[in-house]
Amino acid sequence: MQITATVEPGSFFDLGRQDPALIRLREDGAERALPFALMERLVKSGVPYAEHARTLASDLVHVAGTAFDWFDADLPAQIADEINLSNYEIVEHTVERHAALTQALERLAAVHPAGFARVREFVRGFLWVGLKPGVRTSSLTSSSDPALPYVIVFSEKARHHIPPNTVSDEPSHLFLAENLLHEGVHQSVSFHVLQHQVFADGYDSKTSPKIEIAWRATQGEARNQFWEVDRAFHATCVYNQLLRFRRTELDRDDLTPNERTHIQAAYDEGMPAVRYLMAQLELQAEHFTAHGLELLADLRHQTDEL
Repeated sequence: MQITATVEPGSFFDLGRQDPALIRLREDGAERALPFALMERLVKSGVPYAEHARTLASDLVHVAGTAFDWFDADLPAQIADEINLSNYEIVEHTVERHAALTQALERLAAVHPAGFARVREFVRGFLWVGLKPGVRTSSLTSSSDPALPYVIVFSEKARHHIPPNTVSDEPSHLFLAENLLHEGVHQSVSFHVLQHQVFADGYDSKTSPKIEIAWRATQGEARNQFWEVDRAFHATCVYNQLLRFRRTELDRDDLTPNERTHIQAAYDEGMPAVRYLMAQLELQAEHFTAHGLELLADLRHQTDEL
């Protein structure tokens, strides 16, 4: 049993289904706001996120027959506050940034077709952001929020940083490609968890047992040093995909010396991390349903194949 790689027709996440709110947005030519209509249902705060999203412009990025919305204009505060982006703004669209994003997606499509298929299925829009002037904090690399399906966030840092600890002075479209895949996998796992009962009755992330994450020990917040079972499950799913990405890249002969050095470092760090997470999840089997245990068994098989 695997995490689904496609959106089930007619399901909650099917943006083409016959739903009055979705139909209205499609008829108005506001398809870019469709994910935010789902956000309204998930968050249940009464905030009309889709209406706020109508103020967002977007450029289309075309890759391998797929068009992605690259959002522009000011990020509405109501949306930013909900997905923890109040310290960020959408960066200016430039020719260089368009080329970098396109090149990263083209790399996925050409070299990692299964990874690109996942991104194409579970990502519709990109928010390329930067810290607002005067904000003094470390910038995110990339992120996605289960409250906002189909939209992923990243910064310039995603061209330099392979989480958790690999940082390059030189930018690379390969690093950005990995971070886009990273968030696409997170979205696919979120879809699955929201539609299928993976965790046992009574499981609550707030009271979950914590799994120590030694490689995050230098990151001050306790939430980064100790992960809940569901967070560790997400991370294990992601690591399995990213390690395959890194292995495929390392087997190629068109990397620069800098790219090879940093992808190798990330691969070497990721292998023991995923094995540790896998073993820790198996110790928490009581917190999974029968379906969740089937997913764990598949994750174990994937991990053993790495």
